[in-house]
Amino acid sequence: MMKKNIQIAIDGPAGAGKSTIAKIVAEALGFTYIDTGAMYRAVTYKAMQQDIYLDDETKLANMLAVSTIDLKPSAQGQLVFLDGENVSDAIRSNEVTASVSQVAAHAKVREQLVAQQQKLAANGGVVMDGRDIATHVLTDAELKVFMSATVEERARRRFLDNQKRGIVSSIDKLQEEIALRDKMDSEREASPLIQAEDAIFLDTTTLSIDEAAQAILRLAQEKML
Repeated sequence: MMKKNIQIAIDGPAGAGKSTIAKIVAEALGFTYIDTGAMYRAVTYKAMQQDIYLDDETKLANMLAVSTIDLKPSAQGQLVFLDGENVSDAIRSNEVTASVSQVAAHAKVREQLVAQQQKLAANGGVVMDGRDIATHVLTDAELKVFMSATVEERARRRFLDNQKRGIVSSIDKLQEEIALRDKMDSEREASPLIQAEDAIFLDTTTLSIDEAAQAILRLAQEKML
């Protein structure tokens, strides 16, 4: 019998193309896409708006406890609402991007968001991407993929993405920031970025977005048989 509502967990470092590819895969399968990175960005954005020190784990956790983060599909892609306000563009600023790893390193923040993410994925039929989906959030996911690409290629993609959004950036600076994020994400104590033992590694350095998405769709179809 065909399993229709499998869970697909996609992990990998910043700029690997996870979100873009996860969205395509979810749409092709008729699944729900859950952007966990956007949830951490929303927390970071709100903390910065409220001048909360990003190293203050307790204050961040308390703030999150009284916050509402909603992910809503739309014709323009997934929208992120924070306490009822559409913050989809605001959470993609350079300032938030540079600070999100700091916020995501806190165990108390991760604990709350992971609980929300697991609830969203409980019935299956989801594609979820992030840093610790296969290792901590959806440990029983039928398909686990770890996506990566060289730092240079990931910086180039982020540069082009920023250009489309009208954000001025430098490729050299982006390379530095991505390398630093890799270091922080891999070395943090709470749910570090690592490839799950049963995850399939997908190097997207030389793949187009469509090629990477098709590769994951093929894997998904095998798991659904």
